[in-house]
Amino acid sequence: MSWNDFNSADDQSVFDVIPKGTLAKVRMTIKPGGHDDASQGWTAGWATRSNTTGAVYLNCEFVVLEGKYARRKIWSLIGLYSAKGPDWANIGRAFIKGILNSSRGVSNKDNSPAAQNARRINGLGDLDGVEFAARIDIEKDQNGDDKNVIKLAITPDNKEYASLMGAVSGAASAPQPNGDQSASASSASNLPSWAQ
Repeated sequence: MSWNDFNSADDQSVFDVIPKGTLAKVRMTIKPGGHDDASQGWTAGWATRSNTTGAVYLNCEFVVLEGKYARRKIWSLIGLYSAKGPDWANIGRAFIKGILNSSRGVSNKDNSPAAQNARRINGLGDLDGVEFAARIDIEKDQNGDDKNVIKLAITPDNKEYASLMGAVSGAASAPQPNGDQSASASSASNLPSWAQ
């Protein structure tokens, strides 16, 4: 192998988007954006704030853990705040609730004290590294090309949940935050138009 002759290098791999509606178990990691607002519960630098729009979000990477698309990565934002109104934050809160229900094996319909506790977190850092069942969708990127996104968690109410997640115990205790990580700047170019 020579670093000045690339004739023997492998050809590049081309990855088509994962088909819309594909269900998969994923691990979510958050790229810290360094934005804190203690009054909202956004601490330890997990949230990102767009310098152009003021929108606040979690900048997330999802890695498919098993199956045909194992190790494929998908990037999506989870909305926390938009100056245009509450819609983006409400969608983000609903998605996080779904993630918690999926990762902790709680039915959407379960309102027991244990289920309510499973839907609580100590901070946004509790979501970093969480594994859950997700539906993969497709939307256009800033260049008009198809890209995969994740906006829906699959909960125990779905018949596919058990096969995606394997054996999951009932409402588990909330994981402890992973600790502070260094903050880094992030682009908000893939914000939905109504959140910009």
